[in-house]
Amino acid sequence: MTDTVPTGSSIPQTALPGGRVELAPEAFPSESPFANEDLRPVPVAERKWTTYNFAALWISMAHCIPSWTLASGLVALGMDWKQAVFTIALANVIVLLPMLATGHAGPKYGIPFPVLARASFGLRGANIPAMIRAAVACGWFGIQTWIGGSGIFALGSKLTGGHWENAGQIAGNPWPLWLCFLLFWAVQIAIIYRGMDFLRHFENWAAPFVIVGAFVLLIWIAVKADGFGALLDQPSKLGWGADFWPVFFPSLMGMIGFWATLSLNIPDFTRFGSSQRAQTWGQSLGLPTTMTLFAILAVLVTSGSEAVYGEAIWDPVALAAKTDSAFGLLFALIVVLIATVSVNIAANVVSPAYDLANLAPKLINFRTGALITGVVGILIFPWKLISTPEFYIFTWLGVVGGLLGTVAGILIADYWIVRRTVLHLADLYTPGGRYWYSSGWNWRAIAAFLVGGVLAVGGSYSGVGADGSRNGPFPADGLIPFLKPLADYGWAVGLTTSLVLYVVLMGGRKEPAES
Repeated sequence: MTDTVPTGSSIPQTALPGGRVELAPEAFPSESPFANEDLRPVPVAERKWTTYNFAALWISMAHCIPSWTLASGLVALGMDWKQAVFTIALANVIVLLPMLATGHAGPKYGIPFPVLARASFGLRGANIPAMIRAAVACGWFGIQTWIGGSGIFALGSKLTGGHWENAGQIAGNPWPLWLCFLLFWAVQIAIIYRGMDFLRHFENWAAPFVIVGAFVLLIWIAVKADGFGALLDQPSKLGWGADFWPVFFPSLMGMIGFWATLSLNIPDFTRFGSSQRAQTWGQSLGLPTTMTLFAILAVLVTSGSEAVYGEAIWDPVALAAKTDSAFGLLFALIVVLIATVSVNIAANVVSPAYDLANLAPKLINFRTGALITGVVGILIFPWKLISTPEFYIFTWLGVVGGLLGTVAGILIADYWIVRRTVLHLADLYTPGGRYWYSSGWNWRAIAAFLVGGVLAVGGSYSGVGADGSRNGPFPADGLIPFLKPLADYGWAVGLTTSLVLYVVLMGGRKEPAES
């Protein structure tokens, strides 16, 4: 057992009522090169997030422009509104399960995602999943920031009588659009610099405000449309037969991929949870219900827009710009700002800030990691990642979901099957301890990740349009042609393969249960 689950130091840790565990302040190895204040376990006294805090977190994160336009992307691929809502609802119920599984370590031990990953990958090996997660988050941060900046530009252009749209161009876009993008970027970085407690308060009031804004938009378009008809009566172009399933399964994996990032780093938030009940109920009440409701609202509002304007306007910013009321435009602008800031900071800045801190704990702290995230989010050219529904759903979300599902499988297998939720906190920061393996690397986790990752995304392919052009960067026959049939199920393939293989490679041995 020494080789598979190393024995380590005997530094005591305190088990408290409710299954929560903490280290005494003097027991934390603060001098270790793998430790800093941002990565240390949160003391039990500071784990204060309630069920409402977690529900509010998810409500505010789910109520964003990309969530709203998910349904539009599926309808553009040929689904009717019922099929689109069903796909989104099912995906969020599925992704909730690994979310709760990985989130369990947060309230119990007070540790963030990269520290949890050390138990399976090793103290150094944990940088692999952490950097993958950070890279994905940087991409998402750029996408959300571009969308938020575009929203400000669209509404600002309306307020200025269209002058912004006619301004001089830089790199193919009006210069005020780039200015809005950069200003929105700066606002988010400024907020995250205030710390996690400020973020909790921000999410608490942002969640109900955005809900109110969405329903105001619904009421406004309902009054103008005298009901919802055209879009709701539109039949599916795919039906429920042979044409539907080839679109449904990759779309389902793409929808899972939308929150697959959070299914990994949810311990970054649950580490502040007051109990397991708080994180379990908060997430269960907040995620699937909110995403489904938002999809229904998107469909209803878009249906009304078709009745009023003769075309389906899926972008809520473009729809709000149709109003002639200055007050209405300003209200819409505020809603867009709050909605996008709340999801982008929580989902796409917190995690890479911790992940980058884990890479070099003595050089990078949480705030420095957040700044690096912001810079990389600009450099990945986010406007390219959301250029078409096919690229957005199948290429970006699909590939991301496959890789992150592979990491999730290893984390779940290690924490629940190999260790039976038993971790030794001091050794997560100490070279030579239980999680040191071979010079800080667990080759079994690396092997499971490589095999699962290749199976999950190795067959990635691009569709071919009617004119013969590819709708993405991959070959039409797949990167590895014989794996192409697996590509549509990337997240599930990656998670299942890595979970099973990791357990097998670890020899079926288990950490002793807590006494």
